[in-house]
Amino acid sequence: MFRSRAKDEKAQAADKAPVTDSTQTRHPEAPKGRPTPKRSEAQTQRRSVANTPTTRKEAAKRQREDRRAALEKQRQALAGGDERYLPARDKGPVRKFARDFIDSRFNIAEFFLPMAVVILVLSMVQVPALQNIALLLWLIVIVLIVLDSIVTGVRLKKRLAERFADDNKRGAVAYALMRSLQMRRLRLPKPQVKRGERP
Repeated sequence: MFRSRAKDEKAQAADKAPVTDSTQTRHPEAPKGRPTPKRSEAQTQRRSVANTPTTRKEAAKRQREDRRAALEKQRQALAGGDERYLPARDKGPVRKFARDFIDSRFNIAEFFLPMAVVILVLSMVQVPALQNIALLLWLIVIVLIVLDSIVTGVRLKKRLAERFADDNKRGAVAYALMRSLQMRRLRLPKPQVKRGERP
């Protein structure tokens, strides 16, 4: 009602103005032909353009930084047990159960390193009786470790079959037995269960 004739003419001119491609100049009041992006979207696009490396040297530096950050996350996950950033060999409920199964019990194999040091010291002493004892201890330790590993493997296989009937269990027993060879405090990912606690 109170609009001036000049504004009406401008509005009509804007409506009549065609939408052109980017090579032609567009009328300042003509519609763009696309919706105006939200501020957050526009900022994200600007950041992605700004963060895109321009040279090969910058790209390599960015890649090194990303790899370093991923390794740091992986190291923290191994210490804390965060499933999201664990290496592929440690991921999944089957591997977690295998780790917990080993960590919840005493394994003869985990004492192999301390026993090996004792046996080595005994074998270096120039006393034939002590050297014979060291040789006998080697045989006893190896037999005990083999028997304990067989029993552990059979039990773990049975428990995995009960709990994870439909999941892929390939390599889980070997993974668990390799873990049993490590001393408890040196295991990675760190043990999440106490000894005697049922996983």
